[in-house]
Amino acid sequence: MTDADESPFPHDAAAWDPTVLWSRPEAERQGTPLLVLLHGYLANEEDLMGLVPYLPEEFTVVSVRAPLPGGPGYSWFPLSREADYSVDKVAASVGRLAAWLGTVRSAHTSVSLLGFSQGMAVATSLLRHTPEDFACVVGLSGFAVPAEGSSFFQVDDDVAAARVPFFWGRDQADEVISAGMIDFTHAWLTANTKLTKVLYSNMLHSISQQELAHVREFLALTVLGRR
Repeated sequence: MTDADESPFPHDAAAWDPTVLWSRPEAERQGTPLLVLLHGYLANEEDLMGLVPYLPEEFTVVSVRAPLPGGPGYSWFPLSREADYSVDKVAASVGRLAAWLGTVRSAHTSVSLLGFSQGMAVATSLLRHTPEDFACVVGLSGFAVPAEGSSFFQVDDDVAAARVPFFWGRDQADEVISAGMIDFTHAWLTANTKLTKVLYSNMLHSISQQELAHVREFLALTVLGRR
């Protein structure tokens, strides 16, 4: 059996219909900026919806469930330490998400991303696939995936030319993400995005109230032009 046969996705990427939660009914979404929430490993689409009251009310927020069931939740792709991990599986998952976003983006004035942990890896991968599609990206306690020569990712010079605003928040005491992955992520974001990096204490692998206040300010300034 091939990897394609084992995939949880349909063969037509554009036909993927993920489970999602919206912050407002369809009739109220037209003409609003869209913020896409991408949860972490073994969580689900409900995990980040509690952030909505802390975000600018002008946004329509959609939280997307990752495709791979496991344990108590879902994941976007296997962990790098697992035997079945490959950058191709990252690209397959992110590519199908990108195709689904293409079916909803026309209703909105812009699309921004907010990813936590593995969800930040998805957000950075989307950015590196089509940087021109996103107004800004928020990455919380997460990382970027090394491209390993995959053609799915645009060359860094093209991504850097877009200079997309990126907010990266984390706690240096967070041991969930390896030091090597943090070093790679820091170097990549510094070289290829308009980076705002903020370190928090006593947060570990989570999201703090102070961080949410900073995210709200970042989204309001970057997307809404409001100081």
